[in-house]
Amino acid sequence: MTDRADDHVLRPEAPSFREVLGRFATGITIVTAMDGDEPVGLAANSFTSVSLDPPLVLFCPAKTSGSWPRIERAGRFAVNILDDSQEEVCRIFATPGEDRFSRVAWHRSPNGSPLLDQVHAFLDCTIWAVHDAGDHMVVIGEVQDLGVDDQAGPLLYYRGRYARLGD
Repeated sequence: MTDRADDHVLRPEAPSFREVLGRFATGITIVTAMDGDEPVGLAANSFTSVSLDPPLVLFCPAKTSGSWPRIERAGRFAVNILDDSQEEVCRIFATPGEDRFSRVAWHRSPNGSPLLDQVHAFLDCTIWAVHDAGDHMVVIGEVQDLGVDDQAGPLLYYRGRYARLGD
């Protein structure tokens, strides 16, 4: 076995850390909630399952997010997993200050959170726990309801750009 690892060792500083993590393909989600009568949401690719029993998932909003405190206040949220035709939806929710919900079609879930139309899948959650984690928060949600639409594949993010299965 050759020792090639030394040729590619990087220090865990922000630019190299980001470059290495960019090599891990992720799905793209839009996390949504209702703040009173107003819908709120943010784009998140830091999303994963945590537990089957109880059914738990997590996402990690930045501490600088203006949307996260409003989602936390709601006590519940929906995770909208984007399909491969929804790149523009991601761009809308990734832009700070954007009037996001006036530009996308949505409806309320049975638990009251905004569900974006035509997503690949969704999970409707209540907040289970919130943990401090560096410059982000780790938000764990208990899944109350879920659904899937198999008409298209998921929208992915890889090496700083959008991708689709088969690209």
